[in-house]
Amino acid sequence: MSDGMFGNLPVIEKRLMDVKLGELGTWLGGRDFTPNGLLSAVRRGHDRYYNKYINVKKGGIGGIAMVLVGYVALSYLWEYDHIKHDRWRKYH
Repeated sequence: MSDGMFGNLPVIEKRLMDVKLGELGTWLGGRDFTPNGLLSAVRRGHDRYYNKYINVKKGGIGGIAMVLVGYVALSYLWEYDHIKHDRWRKYH
């Protein structure tokens, strides 16, 4: 049985979505968890997101809408305790 185009890649070089559950430990062991390694992973993720959703020839509102929805969700989570407190205070 073949893994398609990723069949002959070592587990460490595969992307997370291409790693099978049994290979997850080996894949995590090959990751670079130093500050420079984490920074480069964040930079690669940002570049990938930017090239897929923002830097396109015929783009839509999808990439910017995802960022805005994420911002709204995070700001709601950060203020949830305060909002919950105001809700109870309003009726008592």
